[in-house]
Amino acid sequence: MVFRSSNKLEAFESAVAEMIWKAANGGDDLEVAEFLLCSGDVPGRKRRFQFDDIFISFESDMRNSLSRLFSLYNSFRFDQIIWCIMSNSSVIDGDLYSSMSESEEEDVENSFFEEHVCKPDVPVQLIPFKGLIFKSLKLAIKMYSEYAEIGDFDVRLSTKLRFDNKIIKKKHVICNRGGKQKKKSCDTLGTSGVRRKGNSNSRAIGCQEKIIFESVYGTPDYKVFQFAEVHNHPLEKRSDLKKARQMSYSEKDFIVCASTSKIGPTMAHKLRASLRGGYEFVKPKVVDYKNLRRDINSVIGYKDAQMIVNTMNDRRAYYTNYSFEFNCQEDVLDCMFWADEMEKTYYAEFGDVILFDATFRTNKYRMVFVPFTTIDHHKKSVTVGSGLLSNESIESYSWLLKAFLKTHGKEPTLVLTDQDAAIKQAVENVFRNSKHRLCMWHIMKKLKKKISDDLFTNIDFRKRFSKLVWDISMKPDVFEVKWGLLMKEFNLEDTRWFKDMFTIRDSWIPGYFSDIPMCGLMKVTSRSESMNSFFNTYSESGNLLLNFMMNYDIAIQKQRNTQRELDTASKKASYKMQTPREIELQASKVEIKAEEKEINCSCEHLSVWVFYADMLLQ
Repeated sequence: MVFRSSNKLEAFESAVAEMIWKAANGGDDLEVAEFLLCSGDVPGRKRRFQFDDIFISFESDMRNSLSRLFSLYNSFRFDQIIWCIMSNSSVIDGDLYSSMSESEEEDVENSFFEEHVCKPDVPVQLIPFKGLIFKSLKLAIKMYSEYAEIGDFDVRLSTKLRFDNKIIKKKHVICNRGGKQKKKSCDTLGTSGVRRKGNSNSRAIGCQEKIIFESVYGTPDYKVFQFAEVHNHPLEKRSDLKKARQMSYSEKDFIVCASTSKIGPTMAHKLRASLRGGYEFVKPKVVDYKNLRRDINSVIGYKDAQMIVNTMNDRRAYYTNYSFEFNCQEDVLDCMFWADEMEKTYYAEFGDVILFDATFRTNKYRMVFVPFTTIDHHKKSVTVGSGLLSNESIESYSWLLKAFLKTHGKEPTLVLTDQDAAIKQAVENVFRNSKHRLCMWHIMKKLKKKISDDLFTNIDFRKRFSKLVWDISMKPDVFEVKWGLLMKEFNLEDTRWFKDMFTIRDSWIPGYFSDIPMCGLMKVTSRSESMNSFFNTYSESGNLLLNFMMNYDIAIQKQRNTQRELDTASKKASYKMQTPREIELQASKVEIKAEEKEINCSCEHLSVWVFYADMLLQ
């Protein structure tokens, strides 16, 4: 029998290791160096020790000699013990001591084992016994797990034997500290690029506690075939057991809800400890929080796209006036668009001018997120629909705009985007009656690259050029004359970029949109980029589509809550009239329909995601 580690044994092995190191480095403690480094007669001693091949291995030679070492520990000198380890022999010179018999070895082993016996303190009626029968293997394992919890130790499933028909014949359930440690071999002198594994703690110390369940032939029953209840290690506190670390539904709900606000497992654990009053009141560890997130993602796996489509279809079926469209290419989700009743209401009231822009880093599949934005009566940006695209092709944007048009039923008066060629072509193909306007900021930021440094640093040119292109009251014919004069004055008539910008002047110069209502609301896509940044604060690049939709719902909740607060404040506010006319007073009392209409918002049903995630782990 091989003895397992204990505090006494570890101290003994450490001392032996220190003695050998001293000997190898010329030390003379108890004359060990003379034993290890010399061959032949040792001065001052009558006996002769021959060293032919010395092999030091603490994993094999030492542990194979432990049964003899414990008797030597109290009877002989340390140098004799070292020699016993080094030679891996049970006889030293014949007359020093004789080899132990098997019975003597058993006595030594039993005496050591009895000093470290730990028996669980469990009521007699709960202790299993040989021949005890259970209706199923599941009930048998459940019983033993409850016994282990009361006895203050953890268990794990181990070996199982099967019949030919795949029925489990025998099932082993052992103490969590049973088994042997894996041996590691490492060349500490190696300097090559060999990647060494990091050290890790092992709980396995060879505990012999176990129970074996055996199938009762011809029935679904199982009986206790063998049971050993003695441990060779101290039992644990009940608060340190794995059972105590199991998360309740409320903790799982907390982790999932925290993830919707871009709070990861590690930060969620810190937050939970802070709310509970300390880490000692949070039994699950950080790794348990991380494992929950991992388990959810692994269960969802490749079914992610199908699950999101099913969920959105359920919303379309059960939520009033909810729209959802999707498109697949060879069974792969290619595009999707959705809008709830509130977003449709916002578009009906404020959808004269819209803008949209693509944003990335919202999901692990690198699908492009495209929110459509407009401005409400509080001068705040609001979302009137959203889409996900697998790529930024003309076909994808065309499909998205067609889904948008199908959902809202009418084209916007003005569409503001950047100079993306695919978007420009898609808008022209789908929104035939809408005016397409390019973002002025994106155009103006290219000015530095298109002219010389001397001209760019010319304050007079920059001031006059900016005044020319940003003037909203300037008529188109006046603009064209002044543009020509400015180009001629600074010798820019033959510059290609200026010629191209003049060709498309009706797509970005404010004077060409003066006949369109609300044309002055937006001249740049900064609101769209601000909205993209707003959504990115709730989502991250590693999200599954389900995680992304949870984050999207939280972001929309935040947006809608801001609208409610502003609506409430505007109702309570009293404004000073600028004129004595009654029409102004009457207009201040008119409320927009969307403020008083009761609308069910799909994003307010976030608990369904939490329940869905928890159901996946059952």
